[in-house]
Amino acid sequence: MARRSRSSFNPLWLIAGGVAILVVVAGGGYFLNQTSDPYRTAEPLEISSYLENSNSLRGNIYRLKGEVLNVLAVSITEGKLISVGVDATDDVVPIIIPASLNRINIQKGQKFIFLIEVSDKGILRAKELTKA
Repeated sequence: MARRSRSSFNPLWLIAGGVAILVVVAGGGYFLNQTSDPYRTAEPLEISSYLENSNSLRGNIYRLKGEVLNVLAVSITEGKLISVGVDATDDVVPIIIPASLNRINIQKGQKFIFLIEVSDKGILRAKELTKA
């Protein structure tokens, strides 16, 4: 008479598989969260330094995430002047959106990630922006 091999269900394999799936899902979520910021290589703008002495930051490029509070002025040739509430603080800063970025619809209440340059006289000018 032939012997039958005995294989029994081992619950450790089920637990190990569940843990492996959780690690993969958590790692994927972390990776996607880190790569969702297109300007992650740019240094974030320190609002306190900017408000204290904006002229010392001239010519530098920074990243800023915030919500559009108001569209203050619109010019066909120059672009838009908007006020942005910065996410990390309760501060509000003005940003000029040049006419070359008119293809992006900017409305009150929208959240954006801005790549900004501190131009002459400490004025913030957007180089690029994307919806957050």
